[in-house]
Amino acid sequence: MSLQDKFHEAMLSIYRQAKKECNCSAKAFLDMVVTMGGVVTAKRLLASDTPQSGLYELFRCGRLDLTVEAHVLQEEFRKLFDLAELAEAQRRLDRRTAASG
Repeated sequence: MSLQDKFHEAMLSIYRQAKKECNCSAKAFLDMVVTMGGVVTAKRLLASDTPQSGLYELFRCGRLDLTVEAHVLQEEFRKLFDLAELAEAQRRLDRRTAASG
C-alpha cells in the first residue's frame, strides 16, 4: 500500500472515529475524501482561509488527534505535504490549543 493510500485510509478512519466518539458527522468531509482522495482533501482544507468546523468540534470533544491537521503532521505522512502546508497545520493546532488555555 502506498503512502498516499495509507493517508487516504487514515482520513476515512478519522471520519468514522469522530462520528462514533464525538458525534461529529462531517458528511461533506467524507464526500471530499471519497471523491478527491485523502491527500488532495487535506491540501484543499489547509489552503482554505478558514479552518473547517470539524477542527472546533473535535477540539470541544477533546480529540484534536482526530483532525486532518494532526494527521498531516504525523511523521509518517509529513513527506506528502510541503512546508507551507505543514506550517499551516501546526498553526491551526497551536491556535486551537492556545484558545483552551
